[in-house]
Amino acid sequence: MTGGSVDHPLFARLYARAGPLVDRRGLAARRAALLAGLSGRVIEIGAGDGRNFAHYPAGVTGVLAIEPEPLLRRLARLRAATAPVPVEVVDGLARRLPAGDASFDAAVACLVLCSVDDPGAALGEAYRVLRPGGELRYLEHVRAPSPGLRLVQRALDATVWPRLMGGCHTGRDTPAALRRAGFAVPEPVRFRFPALPTPVSFHVLGAAHRPGTGSRH
Repeated sequence: MTGGSVDHPLFARLYARAGPLVDRRGLAARRAALLAGLSGRVIEIGAGDGRNFAHYPAGVTGVLAIEPEPLLRRLARLRAATAPVPVEVVDGLARRLPAGDASFDAAVACLVLCSVDDPGAALGEAYRVLRPGGELRYLEHVRAPSPGLRLVQRALDATVWPRLMGGCHTGRDTPAALRRAGFAVPEPVRFRFPALPTPVSFHVLGAAHRPGTGSRH
């Protein structure tokens, strides 16, 4: 396995502490919708502190959860012990996934593509490890629909926001990046969370597919 820790201890503590509040305010339901109906082998890219694990359905035979931040990885391993499906939590980077070609039925990216240093490389890796016909489920905050807020996002992303928020970028266009990586991308569900318009309120929830067909592993 190829590791690659990313050490953001302050952000990791804030992220873990905020998790219960944002889940109670509606994110838990979005996590459940993100994972509903999955089956077979799944790779979760940037698993954070493992808050998705409780929502995996019974049809999933195993999850390989990648998390490079040490504190979040430790917390994720605690949650993996009580998950309803087998979960293995490992160190690794989105741009260099510790997995073989076409070895998973599905991939999951939840609130992670905003913070990877090379989204194109990360999505290329997701494409590589998915079997033909496999799907990538994603839940991400993305570029705002209004020109004014996009200007704010660009200003934040060019200055303080990534440094303060563990590499996060507020204004990435994830559906467009998925298409550039070769995925088939139906229109995702778009929603605000929180409801007030902020630079990180605009979210998408969707399922992209690696074209082709292939048998399950």
